[in-house]
Amino acid sequence: MVNEPPDVPPRRRIRPTRRGRLVLIIGAVLLLAGAAAVLVPLLTREPETEQPRTLVIPEGWRASQVYVAADKALDEPVGTTEQAVATADLPLPAEAKGNPEGYLFPATYPISSGTTAQSLLRYMVDTAVSRFGADHITAGARSNHVTVYQMVTIAGIVQAEADTESDMGKVARVVHNRLDRGMPLQMDSTLNYAMNRSTLDTTTGDTKIDSPYNSYERKGLPPTPIGNPGEQAMAAAISPTPGPWLYFVTVAPGDTRFTDDYAEQQRNVAEFNRRRRDAGNG
Repeated sequence: MVNEPPDVPPRRRIRPTRRGRLVLIIGAVLLLAGAAAVLVPLLTREPETEQPRTLVIPEGWRASQVYVAADKALDEPVGTTEQAVATADLPLPAEAKGNPEGYLFPATYPISSGTTAQSLLRYMVDTAVSRFGADHITAGARSNHVTVYQMVTIAGIVQAEADTESDMGKVARVVHNRLDRGMPLQMDSTLNYAMNRSTLDTTTGDTKIDSPYNSYERKGLPPTPIGNPGEQAMAAAISPTPGPWLYFVTVAPGDTRFTDDYAEQQRNVAEFNRRRRDAGNG
């Protein structure tokens, strides 16, 4: 005999009340809002800003000094920036023959992770070309019967020789006066450049070295600038202070004496040497 299963009442679907539906909706909204609060900052967070760095090139630095400083600023092996000159496509005047000496303009340059030796060199040279290509400098070079490149060379000597900014115009006048008279410049700064040094002690032997930068033996300007001049030195070179001077010597800091009399120059030099000896004995 088969027993019939008892009647099973049909399942009732549980339907939330109107109030319950409202609670569920509010809960879902709050849950999504909380998730968005977590995700949005993650998705919209800006990348960390790079710490700014700079490279300061002082007036008068030689190219060799600029290269070393640039390598350090870029965290590159020594020699990287110097080697980059050949591939940097620098907008130098034809007279420079690819040598950027004089055109690595003294200034403060920004350094970032994207800066390369080539781009840094181009920045410096572009700045120099812009500054030295100004109309007043071009006109000043023309009025002094030299090219802009030669004017940069004069400015480099002025930058190296002048003890103070106020002396720059007089030093420039000595350079121009000597050039006009066909006299050798006889500047210790050009010898220092040839010998890759910086000193006040010049010997008779030094003045005999075989170098195109030996302005004791050779007349005229050296073949390239001997450093990278700033705007004050360039201004002095194109507009030197009027005067007859042919000689000068810095007897003591802040005391540079200019003269057109050789005998007076010899006396000033003797005083310079005497003070150096006294300082050495002190």
